Amino acid sequence: MAEFDADAIIVGAGAVGLACGHALAQRGLDVIVLESGPRIGEGVSSRNSEVIHAGFYYPTGSLRARLCVEGRRRLYPFLDAHGVAYQKCGKLIVATEASELPTIEKLLAQGALNDVEGMRLIDADEARALEPAVHCVAAMLSEESGVFDSHGYLLALRGEIENRGGFVVCGAKFVGAQALEAGGWRVQTSDAAAAATTLIARHLITAPGLEAQSVAAAIEGFPSALIPQRYLGKGVYFKLNGRAPFDRLVYPTPIPGALGTHYRKTLDGQAVFGPDLEYVEDVDYSVDPARAREFYASVRRYWPSMPDHSLTADYAGIRPKIHGPNEKQPDFRIDDEHAHGLPGLISLFGIESPGLTSSLAIGEEVAARLDVG
Repeated sequence: MAEFDADAIIVGAGAVGLACGHALAQRGLDVIVLESGPRIGEGVSSRNSEVIHAGFYYPTGSLRARLCVEGRRRLYPFLDAHGVAYQKCGKLIVATEASELPTIEKLLAQGALNDVEGMRLIDADEARALEPAVHCVAAMLSEESGVFDSHGYLLALRGEIENRGGFVVCGAKFVGAQALEAGGWRVQTSDAAAAATTLIARHLITAPGLEAQSVAAAIEGFPSALIPQRYLGKGVYFKLNGRAPFDRLVYPTPIPGALGTHYRKTLDGQAVFGPDLEYVEDVDYSVDPARAREFYASVRRYWPSMPDHSLTADYAGIRPKIHGPNEKQPDFRIDDEHAHGLPGLISLFGIESPGLTSSLAIGEEVAARLDVG
């Protein structure tokens, strides 16, 4: 029998990887989380809207729907218990013209099927009573939606892992892995100086976000046909120079592959719009100020009084999509032995929105599939 360095090695110290580590550490497993970057959560987890989603956008019975609702219900108590800042501010999904009303009604019905609480349809007068500056003909109010400090959340997850004797190792690049005949995994890593390290673990979980495909390809015996093509969905954000116009989140009706250019007020009171969606070939976090023109047009549909020259380029994020333009958005991929035939391995693909909200539930899902209690 191999001498194990850990019960579980997790590749990727974003929200999902750390949540998997947390779930396993809670069950008494010795956990090592490997992060190729110099700090935790610098990829997908730090370049998003920090929104807590209620769970009404996603098809009933999908992993997205189930894990979002469960994750959100777990997230608020976790944030309370660890003193992580959040605001359950609520969300308005607005129909800015009559033709969008069926979409709003469909979202409400979908939410009911997904067992989402705190939703109702309101008319334009009630919407303006809540947010006087908003323009709509009707809206759906989601009372369970909110915003939170995602960095504080990542630190809390890391603390939970380390308090239970686990390790989160930054600057540790995953090089490859091989299954052991007697069970378990041999994992090779390297540091910034290219120094190699080999670790042995009973279980291997890969949650590296944008690098999910390359990590899977480096696992000996992983069926190449099961590695989905990677698409990069870039979204940019612009901040408002001036007072925030709304207290709640304000979302337009969804667009194919994304939720539309929406509004949020950060915990420190800054108004931010975005993201939009552009498929790109390379990971590039630059923001073209010229894209502001499209933002003005989109935002003025629900905030007509938005001043000219009020937007400043803020930041960009890249979503790890597994579908291309004009293709139907697939479900989360949480591939275990039943999918790829490799015992003790779980590989995650396409964990984009609502991955942050769903992360605690994803961790629980991974633990259940590994049957570790």
